Amino acid sequence: MAGIGFSLRELAKADDVLGTLRAFMHATLVAAGPWLVTILSLGTLSVMAGGLADDADVGIFRIVVIYNFGFSLTLAGPVAIVVTRYLADRIYERNVSEGPGMLLGSMAVMAITQMPLAIGLYGFAIDATLDVRLAAIASYLATAALWIAGVFLSTLKDFRAITYAFIFGMASGLVAGLALAPYGAAGLLAGFTIGLCIVLFALIARIFAEYPYPVLKPFAFVAYFRRYWDLAATALAYNMAIWVDKWIMWLEPGRTIEAGVLVSYPLYDSAMFLAYLTILPAMALFVLIVETAFFDRYLAFFDQIRKHGTWARIRAAQLDLIDTVGEGFRVLIVLQGALTYLAILLAPALFVALGVSFAEMGMFRLGVLGALFHSLLLFVLIVFAYFDLRMLALKLVVFFLVSNTVLTAGTLVAGFTWYGYGYFLSALASFMIGYTIMLRKLANLPYLSFVESNPSIQAQRAD
Repeated sequence: MAGIGFSLRELAKADDVLGTLRAFMHATLVAAGPWLVTILSLGTLSVMAGGLADDADVGIFRIVVIYNFGFSLTLAGPVAIVVTRYLADRIYERNVSEGPGMLLGSMAVMAITQMPLAIGLYGFAIDATLDVRLAAIASYLATAALWIAGVFLSTLKDFRAITYAFIFGMASGLVAGLALAPYGAAGLLAGFTIGLCIVLFALIARIFAEYPYPVLKPFAFVAYFRRYWDLAATALAYNMAIWVDKWIMWLEPGRTIEAGVLVSYPLYDSAMFLAYLTILPAMALFVLIVETAFFDRYLAFFDQIRKHGTWARIRAAQLDLIDTVGEGFRVLIVLQGALTYLAILLAPALFVALGVSFAEMGMFRLGVLGALFHSLLLFVLIVFAYFDLRMLALKLVVFFLVSNTVLTAGTLVAGFTWYGYGYFLSALASFMIGYTIMLRKLANLPYLSFVESNPSIQAQRAD
């Protein structure tokens, strides 16, 4: 994200307050465009379509979009992260001629690996008409493809095109969904999918314009799965950790069942989705300010090593990097902490304005607290990625997954009053552990760079 972050930072500096706001809007869509479009479109269509379609049809539409969002993200994660690594290596080599082929190849892999699930679930398992089944499958594949296209967003220089694509696509999806709502769940899904496809095709066109090369070696990145299996496992475990508390809460006695087999617990799902929206400003701030400052100091530190700088200069660059990381965390904590406080304080008024049930209040507030530490945990994982601490990152997200599973299952047994504590405590514990490890690694950064990350020394140890 640092590359596009520099461009957005210049936009913020070159203009007035309006320019800063535009930079934050662009950064938000770059960092979380597919996720934001899905949640906002789902919520808006679910509310506005109430008078145009039966409640049962709206319920099927809502649960299908949630299932598509969760399962496609979880399964696309390993492909997306390996493609990200492969693309980053090609950018480092200043040879991005494989970009178009990489995009098409990764989407083909995504389709091959996820098509069986989509067809099995919607083609055979659910109790629905043929048009609903086909619309659900199409929506699933469009959502999964959007996760793959998102890999390339941070490499595009035309951030305005990204913003316009998401805004126009979301608006088109809302209009199409409302226009087709009288046709029931199939119409709502078809309209929603039209919006996703507009975003997807616009982004693909922008990617091909950015990489004007013939399609070469579309599956070359597949070899990276063996080399970077830990990255793929980390992405899978991380996305499972995000969703496992929802999956467990779907076992709650008050759950609903749509189309025969699609289980959910709307109170918890709605509360957590609203809670996740509070981290959008922090994600934009990270792209716009935090990572760019960190990236500058990161390059300065390793530049001293490459140029055989003195110990005093290497040590000074290390301390500067540590200070930048600390400042980044302080900025994120202040911003996200303030938003968390306001969200908790203003929750009653917010729920009245949105027409949300007050039964979700406790879960929402705990979800907001969990989102605070979740966003900080993500920063820790990104720092681990910069220093290639892949096994540490894998162990940390596995802890996040296991703790969220165990604690959420415990709250399900304990009763309604405890719902939401599992995710909150899991995110808090994972962040504290990851932050402690990160500080220790940064304090020993020269040793990490010269010894732990030295391939020749690692080879000798293996022998």
